[in-house]
Amino acid sequence: MKFDELNLEDAILDGLYAMHFEETTPIQEMSIPPILEGKDIMGFAQTGSGKTAAYVLPVLNELSKGGHPADAINAVIMSPTRELAQQIDQQIEGFSYYVPVSAVAVYGGTDGIAYSQQERGLRMGADIVIATPGRLLSHLNMGSVDLSQTSFFILDEADRMLDMGFYDDIMQIYKHLPANCQVIMFSATMPSKIKKLAQTILKDPVEIKIAIARPPESILQSAYICYEAQKLPILRHLFKQSNSQRVIIFSSSKMKVKELAVTLQRLEFNVRAMHSDLDQPEREQVMKDFKNRHTDILVATDVVARGIDITDISLVINYDIPNDPEDYVHRIGRTARGTNGEGVAITFVGLEEQSRFKEIETFLGKTIYKIPVDPSFGEVPAYEPEKNRGRMRGRRPANPRGAKPARSKSKESFRPKNGHGKHRKPNH
Repeated sequence: MKFDELNLEDAILDGLYAMHFEETTPIQEMSIPPILEGKDIMGFAQTGSGKTAAYVLPVLNELSKGGHPADAINAVIMSPTRELAQQIDQQIEGFSYYVPVSAVAVYGGTDGIAYSQQERGLRMGADIVIATPGRLLSHLNMGSVDLSQTSFFILDEADRMLDMGFYDDIMQIYKHLPANCQVIMFSATMPSKIKKLAQTILKDPVEIKIAIARPPESILQSAYICYEAQKLPILRHLFKQSNSQRVIIFSSSKMKVKELAVTLQRLEFNVRAMHSDLDQPEREQVMKDFKNRHTDILVATDVVARGIDITDISLVINYDIPNDPEDYVHRIGRTARGTNGEGVAITFVGLEEQSRFKEIETFLGKTIYKIPVDPSFGEVPAYEPEKNRGRMRGRRPANPRGAKPARSKSKESFRPKNGHGKHRKPNH
């Protein structure tokens, strides 16, 4: 469907055409009309499906008509992470190029000056506030934000926010909203806690489901079945055999991310680490250096798997298995995003991780190719996920025959096209 087939204002369409947006994605086609009608929404869609535009465009459309208070916060968009909040803020800046709508992003990890800037933007009554739950609740408790006239309340990646323990924060924020506020909620999954939240805050919602995304066939997926101690030697061998540029290595543990990055740096690889212990300026600099090719290898936690759009990643390595199959899809989806649409994803599967890797294969409906491990790395475990189900981490031979032990140090927000934002109130 074309955007001009929807009931959108000309100013919104002009912004879309300027950004070369012409056709809707399925989630946009299904979500925009009921949001324009003022209905609550419960949407299930993956990152990369275009869901940000699915709620931003109709909200901008309604605000562009006027009739909303000029000095009030008219829409609140909740985000689980700073990176996603920044990404949403950037998309709003592009979409609102021809619309006199202001926005401010509110998130933690900033210094006192940034906090004061956020507070000033909130007190001035930005039309749209994009915020992480903890920081917005902090401003609410300080009395620097008034949500009594808010018309739209959007929860993006609601499942992630609940996984991160934000349920109580969300409910505290919800209590500050007027009874007639339109609520829009998007989630990638539908666990029981999401159902509970939806039943609590949504009023007769329209439910929209988009099929769970699968990795594109253009991503060549493979895996090494090995012991934990063999992962680093195999990784070093990989980098010696092929170009080690434009690579993201994922780990679920920030401690492992730190230690793996230090180990690779000592091996003279051009590598940086990305994890939640970095403050916001550091995280932004790490991403800027990687995007600008000043860094070849990025070692990261799953915070990078969602919402960061770098189009020329050649290789994604899962140094360990993600917590659930959908995280695997998000991780490897960082590659195959450039003009050639091709990429490579390699996963290291430790003995105790085999059952989780089998869950990924079941989720994908395919068997992932297992790369034979060179005999020089020693004996490797057989791939027997059922036999190894429930095996505790570390319950393996202390030094499998011939395996090269790892040294002590080896234990281990996407940038859409922006408008100039000439109508936006200063917020940074």
